Amino acid sequence: MTWILDHWLAILGWAGSGLLICSILQTRVLRFRLLNAAATVTLATFNLLIGVWPMVAMNVVLLAINAWFLVKLLRQPAAERTFTVLAVGSGDAYLNHVLRSHDVDIHRHQPDFCWERNAEDRQAYLVQQGDETAGVVVVRADGDVAHVELDYVTPAFRDFAAGEYLWLRSDILRRRGFRHVMTPPNMTDPYYARLGFRRNGRAYVLDLAA
Repeated sequence: MTWILDHWLAILGWAGSGLLICSILQTRVLRFRLLNAAATVTLATFNLLIGVWPMVAMNVVLLAINAWFLVKLLRQPAAERTFTVLAVGSGDAYLNHVLRSHDVDIHRHQPDFCWERNAEDRQAYLVQQGDETAGVVVVRADGDVAHVELDYVTPAFRDFAAGEYLWLRSDILRRRGFRHVMTPPNMTDPYYARLGFRRNGRAYVLDLAA
Protein backbone atom coordinates (compact mmCIF):
# COMPACT_ATOMS: atom_id res chain seq x y z
CA MET A 1 0.00 0.00 0.00
CA THR A 2 2.83 2.40 0.88
CA TRP A 3 4.51 1.69 -2.48
CA ILE A 4 1.26 2.44 -4.33
CA LEU A 5 0.81 5.72 -2.43
CA ASP A 6 4.39 6.76 -3.15
CA HIS A 7 3.89 5.87 -6.81
CA TRP A 8 0.80 8.06 -7.16
CA LEU A 9 2.41 10.90 -5.24
CA ALA A 10 5.33 10.83 -7.67
CA ILE A 11 2.93 10.92 -10.62
CA LEU A 12 1.08 13.86 -9.03
CA GLY A 13 4.32 15.76 -8.49
CA TRP A 14 5.59 15.15 -12.01
CA ALA A 15 2.20 16.07 -13.48
CA GLY A 16 2.19 19.38 -11.62
CA SER A 17 5.73 20.15 -12.74
CA GLY A 18 4.83 19.29 -16.34
CA LEU A 19 1.77 21.55 -16.28
CA LEU A 20 3.85 24.37 -14.84
CA ILE A 21 6.44 24.07 -17.61
CA CYS A 22 3.73 23.90 -20.29
CA SER A 23 2.05 27.02 -18.90
CA ILE A 24 5.27 29.04 -19.08
CA LEU A 25 5.67 28.08 -22.75
CA GLN A 26 2.27 29.55 -23.71
CA THR A 27 2.07 32.76 -25.70
CA ARG A 28 -1.70 33.14 -25.27
CA VAL A 29 -2.59 34.88 -22.02
CA LEU A 30 -5.81 32.96 -21.34
CA ARG A 31 -4.23 29.56 -22.02
CA PHE A 32 -1.26 30.49 -19.80
CA ARG A 33 -3.57 31.37 -16.91
CA LEU A 34 -5.63 28.19 -17.26
CA LEU A 35 -2.62 25.86 -17.39
CA ASN A 36 -0.84 27.72 -14.61
CA ALA A 37 -3.94 27.48 -12.42
CA ALA A 38 -4.14 23.72 -13.08
CA ALA A 39 -0.44 23.41 -12.18
CA THR A 40 -0.88 25.27 -8.89
CA VAL A 41 -3.85 23.08 -7.89
CA THR A 42 -1.87 19.92 -8.66
CA LEU A 43 1.29 21.10 -6.89
CA ALA A 44 -0.65 22.42 -3.89
CA THR A 45 -2.30 18.99 -3.52
CA PHE A 46 1.05 17.22 -3.90
CA ASN A 47 2.78 19.37 -1.26
CA LEU A 48 -0.21 19.07 1.07
CA LEU A 49 0.01 15.29 0.93
CA ILE A 50 3.73 15.28 1.70
CA GLY A 51 3.46 18.04 4.30
CA VAL A 52 5.58 20.77 2.68
CA TRP A 53 3.56 23.70 4.00
CA PRO A 54 5.52 26.65 2.57
CA MET A 55 4.99 25.21 -0.94
CA VAL A 56 1.31 24.65 -0.20
CA ALA A 57 0.96 28.30 0.84
CA MET A 58 2.83 29.54 -2.24
CA ASN A 59 0.69 27.53 -4.65
CA VAL A 60 -2.53 28.61 -2.96
CA VAL A 61 -1.49 32.26 -3.38
CA LEU A 62 -0.57 31.63 -7.03
CA LEU A 63 -3.93 29.94 -7.59
CA ALA A 64 -5.73 32.97 -6.15
CA ILE A 65 -3.75 35.29 -8.46
CA ASN A 66 -4.57 33.14 -11.50
CA ALA A 67 -8.23 33.00 -10.51
CA TRP A 68 -8.40 36.79 -10.22
CA PHE A 69 -6.91 37.28 -13.69
CA LEU A 70 -9.12 34.57 -15.21
CA VAL A 71 -12.29 36.16 -13.82
CA LYS A 72 -11.15 39.54 -15.14
CA LEU A 73 -10.42 38.12 -18.61
CA LEU A 74 -13.60 36.06 -18.92
CA ARG A 75 -15.97 38.71 -17.59
CA GLN A 76 -14.88 41.31 -20.09
CA PRO A 77 -17.18 41.12 -23.15
CA ALA A 78 -15.45 41.06 -26.52
CA ALA A 79 -17.25 44.23 -27.53
CA GLU A 80 -15.73 46.14 -24.61
CA ARG A 81 -12.13 45.21 -25.32
CA THR A 82 -10.30 48.31 -26.35
CA PHE A 83 -9.05 47.78 -29.87
CA THR A 84 -8.24 50.45 -32.40
CA VAL A 85 -7.94 49.87 -36.16
CA LEU A 86 -5.37 51.97 -37.99
CA ALA A 87 -5.21 52.21 -41.78
CA VAL A 88 -1.59 52.31 -42.94
CA GLY A 89 0.08 52.43 -46.33
CA SER A 90 1.54 49.24 -47.72
CA GLY A 91 4.97 50.84 -47.56
CA ASP A 92 4.64 51.72 -43.87
CA ALA A 93 7.87 50.88 -42.03
CA TYR A 94 6.17 49.52 -38.90
CA LEU A 95 3.74 47.39 -40.91
CA ASN A 96 6.60 45.80 -42.80
CA HIS A 97 8.49 45.23 -39.55
CA VAL A 98 5.49 43.35 -38.11
CA LEU A 99 5.12 41.24 -41.25
CA ARG A 100 8.82 40.33 -41.22
CA SER A 101 8.79 39.53 -37.51
CA HIS A 102 5.83 37.14 -37.82
CA ASP A 103 6.60 35.76 -41.28
CA VAL A 104 6.91 32.10 -40.23
CA ASP A 105 3.71 32.13 -38.16
CA ILE A 106 1.83 34.04 -40.86
CA HIS A 107 2.64 31.41 -43.48
CA ARG A 108 1.71 28.64 -41.07
CA HIS A 109 -1.85 29.99 -41.08
CA GLN A 110 -1.97 31.44 -44.59
CA PRO A 111 0.56 29.57 -46.74
CA ASP A 112 -0.46 31.38 -49.93
CA PHE A 113 0.10 34.91 -48.59
CA CYS A 114 2.52 36.90 -50.73
CA TRP A 115 3.26 40.45 -49.67
CA GLU A 116 3.52 42.99 -52.45
CA ARG A 117 4.93 46.12 -50.91
CA ASN A 118 3.64 49.39 -52.38
CA ALA A 119 0.95 47.64 -54.47
CA GLU A 120 -1.63 50.31 -55.32
CA ASP A 121 -4.68 48.08 -54.90
CA ARG A 122 -3.65 46.80 -51.45
CA GLN A 123 -4.88 48.32 -48.20
CA ALA A 124 -3.40 47.41 -44.84
CA TYR A 125 -4.84 47.74 -41.34
CA LEU A 126 -3.20 47.33 -37.93
CA VAL A 127 -5.42 46.21 -35.06
CA GLN A 128 -3.98 47.77 -31.91
CA GLN A 129 -4.66 47.30 -28.23
CA GLY A 130 -3.01 50.29 -26.66
CA ASP A 131 0.52 50.37 -28.03
CA GLU A 132 0.57 46.63 -28.81
CA THR A 133 -0.23 45.15 -32.22
CA ALA A 134 -2.98 42.53 -31.95
CA GLY A 135 -3.33 41.80 -35.66
CA VAL A 136 -2.72 42.75 -39.26
CA VAL A 137 -5.22 42.67 -42.12
CA VAL A 138 -4.36 43.22 -45.77
CA VAL A 139 -7.12 43.50 -48.36
CA ARG A 140 -7.12 43.86 -52.13
CA ALA A 141 -9.71 46.34 -53.35
CA ASP A 142 -12.00 45.23 -56.18
CA GLY A 143 -14.76 47.81 -56.46
CA ASP A 144 -16.78 47.56 -53.27
CA VAL A 145 -15.37 44.11 -52.41
CA ALA A 146 -12.46 43.77 -50.00
CA HIS A 147 -10.63 40.55 -50.85
CA VAL A 148 -8.78 39.51 -47.70
CA GLU A 149 -5.19 38.59 -48.49
CA LEU A 150 -4.03 38.45 -44.88
CA ASP A 151 -5.97 38.13 -41.63
CA TYR A 152 -3.39 37.57 -38.93
CA VAL A 153 -3.67 37.82 -35.14
CA THR A 154 -0.50 37.78 -33.08
CA PRO A 155 -0.22 34.81 -30.67
CA ALA A 156 -0.71 36.81 -27.48
CA PHE A 157 -4.11 38.13 -28.68
CA ARG A 158 -5.72 35.00 -30.11
CA ASP A 159 -8.07 34.71 -27.14
CA PHE A 160 -9.29 38.29 -27.36
CA ALA A 161 -11.51 38.60 -30.47
CA ALA A 162 -9.37 41.07 -32.41
CA GLY A 163 -10.80 39.71 -35.67
CA GLU A 164 -14.37 40.05 -34.39
CA TYR A 165 -13.68 43.69 -33.55
CA LEU A 166 -12.42 44.50 -37.04
CA TRP A 167 -15.18 42.73 -38.99
CA LEU A 168 -18.19 43.42 -36.75
CA ARG A 169 -17.42 46.41 -34.52
CA SER A 170 -15.21 48.74 -36.52
CA ASP A 171 -16.66 50.73 -39.40
CA ILE A 172 -13.33 51.50 -41.08
CA LEU A 173 -14.01 49.22 -44.07
CA ARG A 174 -17.46 50.73 -44.66
CA ARG A 175 -16.03 54.23 -44.45
CA ARG A 176 -13.56 53.28 -47.16
CA GLY A 177 -16.37 52.28 -49.52
CA PHE A 178 -16.41 48.51 -49.05
CA ARG A 179 -19.75 46.70 -48.90
CA HIS A 180 -18.57 43.09 -49.00
CA VAL A 181 -15.63 41.13 -47.58
CA MET A 182 -14.36 37.89 -49.16
CA THR A 183 -11.84 35.74 -47.31
CA PRO A 184 -8.96 33.71 -48.78
CA PRO A 185 -9.87 30.09 -49.62
CA ASN A 186 -6.77 28.43 -48.19
CA MET A 187 -6.67 29.88 -44.68
CA THR A 188 -5.89 27.30 -41.98
CA ASP A 189 -8.67 26.88 -39.36
CA PRO A 190 -10.90 29.76 -40.51
CA TYR A 191 -13.10 31.23 -37.79
CA TYR A 192 -15.47 33.24 -39.99
CA ALA A 193 -18.59 31.07 -39.79
CA ARG A 194 -19.14 31.83 -36.11
CA LEU A 195 -19.02 35.57 -36.87
CA GLY A 196 -21.86 35.42 -39.38
CA PHE A 197 -19.89 35.13 -42.64
CA ARG A 198 -21.64 32.95 -45.22
CA ARG A 199 -19.87 30.12 -47.00
CA ASN A 200 -18.94 30.65 -50.65
CA GLY A 201 -17.10 27.57 -51.86
CA ARG A 202 -13.90 27.40 -49.83
CA ALA A 203 -14.10 31.09 -48.97
CA TYR A 204 -16.43 33.13 -46.74
CA VAL A 205 -18.33 36.34 -47.50
CA LEU A 206 -19.54 39.07 -45.17
CA ASP A 207 -21.98 41.76 -46.28
CA LEU A 208 -21.20 44.99 -44.49
CA ALA A 209 -24.17 46.94 -43.17
CA ALA A 210 -24.78 50.26 -44.91
